[in-house]
Amino acid sequence: MLFVLLRCLALWLGATLLPLPAQTPAKPAALPAPNLSWLDEQLRTSAVLRQHQVGLSLADATTGQPLFGYQDSRYFTPASTTKLLTLYAGLTLLGTDSLPGLRYVQRGPDTLLFWGTGDPMLLHGDVPARRVYEFLKSRPEKVLLYAEVPTPPAFGPGWSWDDYGYYFQPERSPMPIYGNTVRFYGRPAPAAPRVLPRFFRPFAASAPATRPNPANDHVQRPPEENRFFVFPSAKGWVDEVPFRTSPALLLQLLQDTLRRPVLAAGPLRLRPTDSVRIVRTLPPDTLYRRMLRVSDNFLAEQLLLLCASTLAPDSLSPARAIRVMQTNYLRTLPDAPQWVDGSGLSRLNLLTPRFMTALLVRLHQQVPEPRLLSLLAAGGGQGTLRRAYLGGKTGPWLWGKTGTLTNNHNLAGYLRTRSGRLVAFSFFNNHYVRPTSEIRREIERLLTRVREEL
Repeated sequence: MLFVLLRCLALWLGATLLPLPAQTPAKPAALPAPNLSWLDEQLRTSAVLRQHQVGLSLADATTGQPLFGYQDSRYFTPASTTKLLTLYAGLTLLGTDSLPGLRYVQRGPDTLLFWGTGDPMLLHGDVPARRVYEFLKSRPEKVLLYAEVPTPPAFGPGWSWDDYGYYFQPERSPMPIYGNTVRFYGRPAPAAPRVLPRFFRPFAASAPATRPNPANDHVQRPPEENRFFVFPSAKGWVDEVPFRTSPALLLQLLQDTLRRPVLAAGPLRLRPTDSVRIVRTLPPDTLYRRMLRVSDNFLAEQLLLLCASTLAPDSLSPARAIRVMQTNYLRTLPDAPQWVDGSGLSRLNLLTPRFMTALLVRLHQQVPEPRLLSLLAAGGGQGTLRRAYLGGKTGPWLWGKTGTLTNNHNLAGYLRTRSGRLVAFSFFNNHYVRPTSEIRREIERLLTRVREEL
């Protein structure tokens, strides 16, 4: 009997010393579905919303539990909320360390050939990175630019052609410089404006008295030329105007700023013996943050080209990057998006509110929450929402991405309720004829009540 007791004790002690099996973290339990019948009623009867297309989707950002849907399976023009798709592509394809700013090969002891990756930061006025500039300036070899990298057209599909002269629609290119724009710092007439880069100063002139200015612009440019007409003003002003890109102009601008010869190498043709190297620049969050907070179209388009460059270093095809994302990473989300550009400038983009909310839930699952929220505009904080969604005593309670085209205004992001729950939401408004300010105020009124009652 004593032997049996000792043996049982030994077995019990041995079992307690064995390692425990690995535990899979359990998902947070879903809370009871809230009663949001009041919200459905408000959306159907709102005097501000009832004449246009409206869609709203709410989900718990942590569990993914659907909380509310109103016409959330219908397709809408997403405008700049498309940049959240570009963010997801960047997070998936570009990594977290640093961006590829330039690719190059060395042939022989005295020749260096380089080409662009789509990186937009070379001498950019808002997010400048000097690594590429310093690399090209300091190399002792003869430098040749592969100026004809296979690249999409300067304007994306479905863009408005007559916005070519405005700061929000610069041209896409494989190696942007100065953000592909000219900055004018106006002074009261008759003083001439300051022009940066100075290379373009000879191409700026006072607008002739016969030139009409129905839009009251400070500077206008003909569609196919890099000539800039400056209109007189009694006050100072700042304007940013895209320039027409071309391989020849890029060579001129590089030589002007580097103060050294830069030669053209023609079309990009890599040899089997070429060892392609990369000059890396800033961490990608630097671009994500500016792209999302102030809705920078140019950075969004170039980020999609950067994503494409990681898939095929000798060509820049945003369509390829979109296809890879749709095939490999977006298939499990509801309602396949019609996605054609990085910025949302195109009216060919179409997606549903519940797709966007599902994407926001996935982003929250894959990116640490403090980092993710820091990338977005914040109510009462920074970016396009800095003057809205106030009232957070301990900081912002709503973070999001706006999306606005004529007659369309959308908002997608996250809100923190009074109870502490983080809610992913997509609130889309298309084809209204009211002032956009009225739509913004109605969205804010309803989301503020969601904050109070969830």
